[in-house]
Amino acid sequence: MALFQVDFKSEALKRSVQFNVILPVEKFKGPYPTLYLLHGLTDNLNGWLHNTRIRMWAENMGLAVVMPSGDNSFYLDILVKDGCLGDYGEYVGNELVRITREMFPLSDQREDTFIGGLSMGGFGACRNGLKYSEVFSKVAVLSGALHFYEYPREWVETKGNTIGEVRNFGNLDETENSERNPRFLMKQIQEDPSRSFPDFYIACGLSDVLLEANRSIAKALKEAGADVVYEDGEGIHDWIFWDTYIQHVLKWLDLHMEDRKKPEK
Repeated sequence: MALFQVDFKSEALKRSVQFNVILPVEKFKGPYPTLYLLHGLTDNLNGWLHNTRIRMWAENMGLAVVMPSGDNSFYLDILVKDGCLGDYGEYVGNELVRITREMFPLSDQREDTFIGGLSMGGFGACRNGLKYSEVFSKVAVLSGALHFYEYPREWVETKGNTIGEVRNFGNLDETENSERNPRFLMKQIQEDPSRSFPDFYIACGLSDVLLEANRSIAKALKEAGADVVYEDGEGIHDWIFWDTYIQHVLKWLDLHMEDRKKPEK
């Protein structure tokens, strides 16, 4: 197993940023199918590595995993276009995919390119999987922070706004019919015959306050025409749930890498 930490200057984010890459080079040959895996609010590029066994599982199945830092952005483009913060949606949906394919032996095929995440990263995976549906063939959402346009405004702006993250969305009434809302992006795909939905896996804990938001988005995706696998199970909004259900995600990806295995020494 090879683990890289890359520091490069992002045009989309207008500064130097870091991301981690897992490559299963010891057991498999490239080009590798790739999962772009997003962290949650207040975390960083090391969250998945420190709190799950993703490195071991990726090695065993021949999957490359790219883990960027998204700060507290919800992986959205900034509202003020002449600002200095940069566009996180453009970064994870376009630039990061392009630059990692240039640096590493990753497959450039849509059917081998996936995006997933937990909580804030679950929202980012859902939103950018829809926005960049020509890039990603599968989207995994674990305990997605999908409540901003699904729950009552008062709840969102109080209980669903732990560190001021609702400001990433602007005025919710004004941005509801915009690319910040996954439902708006669903409609765009439905109305464009040249586009198709990625497949979705969505899971949430039964004791998670975001449960109904995840159920609601899963239902909306199914009704829009997407292929959706939805699961819920015992658990709350924590790493115990995510460490368990990321294994479900990896099984759902259904990789067949037998012909890419390296001969044992």
